[in-house]
Amino acid sequence: MGAHLADSVVYRHLWSTPEVHALLDDEGRFQSWLEILATLAEAQADLGLVPVEAAEAIRSSADITKIDLEHVAEQTRATGHSTLGLIRTLQSVLPEHARDWVYYGATVQDLSDTWTSLVLRAVGDVLDRDLRRAEQAALALARTHRDTVMCGRTHGQPGLPVTFGFKAAVWASELARHRDRLGEGRRRWEVAQLGGALGTMQFWGTSAVPLLEQFAARLGLAAPDIAWLTARDRVAEVMNLLAMVTGTLGKIGNEVYQLQRPEIGEVSEPFTPGQVGSITMPHKRNPELSEHLGTLARLVRADAGVAVEGMVHEHERDGRAWKAEWLVVPEACLLTATALGLACRLLEGLEVHADRMLANIDAREGYVLSEPVLRALTDRIGKHAAHQAVYAATMAGLDGGLTFAAALRADPTVAELLEPAGDGDLDELLGRLLDPRSALGATGELVDRVLAAAAARGGS
Repeated sequence: MGAHLADSVVYRHLWSTPEVHALLDDEGRFQSWLEILATLAEAQADLGLVPVEAAEAIRSSADITKIDLEHVAEQTRATGHSTLGLIRTLQSVLPEHARDWVYYGATVQDLSDTWTSLVLRAVGDVLDRDLRRAEQAALALARTHRDTVMCGRTHGQPGLPVTFGFKAAVWASELARHRDRLGEGRRRWEVAQLGGALGTMQFWGTSAVPLLEQFAARLGLAAPDIAWLTARDRVAEVMNLLAMVTGTLGKIGNEVYQLQRPEIGEVSEPFTPGQVGSITMPHKRNPELSEHLGTLARLVRADAGVAVEGMVHEHERDGRAWKAEWLVVPEACLLTATALGLACRLLEGLEVHADRMLANIDAREGYVLSEPVLRALTDRIGKHAAHQAVYAATMAGLDGGLTFAAALRADPTVAELLEPAGDGDLDELLGRLLDPRSALGATGELVDRVLAAAAARGGS
């Protein structure tokens, strides 16, 4: 049990995933910290700074099952120091000859920042995998519904026809860019930290820089050009990426949330038998997945804001800014991993109601086809004059309760301008202009471009 919902036995499935939670709970955190301490000792032994026997003993004791976490907690409270409790507890299980070589010359921030980089590396693997899965699901929707006509909407109001495949292709393209951002950025934030007291590595003398290189290499992290104790741009960058990823997922969730309202009814998120929407209104099927994506995205954006605030750092260490990351970075990682899992379920199980999409277009009685009519008149009288003419006919038709075709016929100016030359038939022309499928522009080609780009990347 825990005070944070990510630790709740009842609610943690909504705020974390077992995979990422295991990296960030006490056992995962302190096991990783022990690994870092053992690696530091080994790197120091490589350079003759620490006896090899001491490094070997530290490595053999770097096992969370050998550490009493209650004792770590007691000593942490007693000393008021973030890691001295761990040091003392580790020393208590080490042979005497190795005890003084634990944490030799390093500081709390060396340990915690290096751990953050290792966590971001592991979470990065999860994000890349699940972003790819979400992209694949969006691509499948784009391919299946390339020609499924629906009403496009701007400012919440009916606009022109689009296809659901076009909408899904926009999602897929955006998710692919997040994968690109992740791949390109990881080299900047998967970086070790080893600076000592102020980042100058004074404690290790002439072995300082070789130690940094050796320590980083053993961990599989990059070695920074200089300590980043106060340079928190790396953390801010990855946190803003998490905010952007969840922002995209929140946008997708919001779109599904809106489109599955019964009065629109164009999609439905997957429903599990036994799922209850309301304890007082038994008929309800609430948008649980899509709704929660919006919640998670809001929280990650807030966490990212805290990380950006941390870039304003004072002197050579500022615990006020740095320690805030201890809360928001793990939380944002948990929430983002959760959001990706929910988004994959949503996209993979999404039900698309093509018949309802057509019905909603038909319900607009042709008015969503105003641009094709505008375009037809543009060649005759110019775009702005055409707009004025169609606008007048449209407003009169809406006020008079006419269909769009009837409104166009009732306007003498528009009817005359549209009248085909020779033996042409106005009804036939209006039939073509007011056919939703003929008003899709380059929609299909654009969907195909997204699909082709994904195939070229190996994404489909």
